[in-house]
Amino acid sequence: MFEALLYQKLKNGNVRCDVCNHRCLISPGNRGICHVRENQNGKLYSLVYGKAIACHIDPIEKKPFFHFMPKTHSLSIATVGCNFRCLCCQNYEISQNSKFTKKIEGEDLPPERLVEIAVKNNLPSISYTYTEPTIFLEYALKTMKLAKERGIKNNWVTNGYMTKKTLNLIAPYLDAANVDLKGFSEVFYQKYCGGKLRPILETLVGMKKRKIWVEVTTLLIPSLNDSEKILKKIARFIRSQLGPETPWHVSQFFGSISWQLQQLPDTPIETIKKAWEIGKKEGLKYVYSGNIPGHPTEDTYCPKCKARVIERTGFAIERYDKSGKCQRCGESLNIIE
Repeated sequence: MFEALLYQKLKNGNVRCDVCNHRCLISPGNRGICHVRENQNGKLYSLVYGKAIACHIDPIEKKPFFHFMPKTHSLSIATVGCNFRCLCCQNYEISQNSKFTKKIEGEDLPPERLVEIAVKNNLPSISYTYTEPTIFLEYALKTMKLAKERGIKNNWVTNGYMTKKTLNLIAPYLDAANVDLKGFSEVFYQKYCGGKLRPILETLVGMKKRKIWVEVTTLLIPSLNDSEKILKKIARFIRSQLGPETPWHVSQFFGSISWQLQQLPDTPIETIKKAWEIGKKEGLKYVYSGNIPGHPTEDTYCPKCKARVIERTGFAIERYDKSGKCQRCGESLNIIE
């Protein structure tokens, strides 16, 4: 166990967690919504510090990051737990099970060991992914600090529901983030995710202001968040608040492997193409399809001359650019190496 970094001690042994925007009020002996932070005798502890449920070497494109260190591999880690309860979750066995079993599963992998694994395998980055890294803040932050000392970059794949205090803690060590923008209404977030939209929009803007590289992912769920009206709102927010250079990934949903939306069909490819077209029409330079290997909308095209500069078929990557610039016209491709 590790005493939490961000919490307030209150009367009668209660505490208020300040890590995510739920700001859980937790009485002695109980846990927060994420079920991995527990009040023990008036002190809040992380139950997952140094305890990884997953540790793999992945292509960076799997996160997905298409403009952050393309064609490299990243050490990818997670603990159990999540501060959301997304009905569409495809990693629910590790994100949600601890809420029902009360067990904290995982392998003992302290931050020092994680960084050594990255160094040994010549990995240029560490990804905090699979579940929500906000809920293992203390574990992630220590790892990030050690990684920075060794010249290794850090990226988060996150739902963005962190507090400003959390963002301020991680910002000096965070190089990139892929933030899930799951929908664009408070009703959707409350009903299907167990959270609110506004804090996520604030996180996205806050990351851009802190010069953290941001990519956005939206999983398109048939009948729930795939209308033209919603897609236009998301694309316009990205362009106006984050900048037209911000990549938007629109990914295919598979009902059969979701947590509680198995009755819904898979996203039609035509819907993905429609979202791609909307994003481009709204002025985004880079829009990508997800979970459709080999589709041309996976590739990167120069925003100026339209030359294909990065070709992707799943995780097989071919780069034709010249040091992050178009090989034909020299236009910047907004690539972070």
